[in-house]
Amino acid sequence: MERLIDHYFNAAVMAGALPEVLRGFSITVMVSLCIIALGLSLGLALALLRCAPVRPLRWVVAAYVDVFRTLPQLVIIIVLYFALPYLDLALSPFATTVLALGCVLSAFAADIFYASIMAVPRGQWDAARALGLRTGRVFTHVVLPQAITLAVPLLTNRAIAIAKGTALGSAVALPEALSSAQSVTAITANPSPLTLAAAFYLAFFIPLVILSRWLERRAARAG
Repeated sequence: MERLIDHYFNAAVMAGALPEVLRGFSITVMVSLCIIALGLSLGLALALLRCAPVRPLRWVVAAYVDVFRTLPQLVIIIVLYFALPYLDLALSPFATTVLALGCVLSAFAADIFYASIMAVPRGQWDAARALGLRTGRVFTHVVLPQAITLAVPLLTNRAIAIAKGTALGSAVALPEALSSAQSVTAITANPSPLTLAAAFYLAFFIPLVILSRWLERRAARAG
């Protein structure tokens, strides 16, 4: 038991690692929030394009969704970071990770938003038109708010799952929490900094998980 505590819960090592891991954790939080903002906004835009009565446009959106849902996240990060410079477009590790994981989240969000839009009963359209609303206003004022309400619980779960992939940014030298902890671990020959990084991850993501469960229960009661 003493060896376990000394190796994984060494207070002195954690105290020394705290400034470095905390800097990395702040980057993790910023990257995660940027991924969620980009992924959800782009996903909603893609879902709206998929609803357009233009078949080639729907094909393009479907191809985008299939590609980014299928490829491993690490592959996307590495390709963007190392391939884009050949097109005279070099991205920082921060921008690469946000763009790569934001695109992955947008692909899942597009499917979720689209399915939620399609799930709104047709009677809602008919009732709104009977009140004299034009098609555009029916969509933006009646259908879309209901669709977003339906989509929120699923989007929250998916956003959390993909945002946790910020650790993959270490492959392109993103100094996030896990990468910083690994650097200190290599110096101290003690894995306690990894335990500290795990504690930071728990402190950030557990409230989001609780929020997602609350949203699920709320949506179930509303349904």
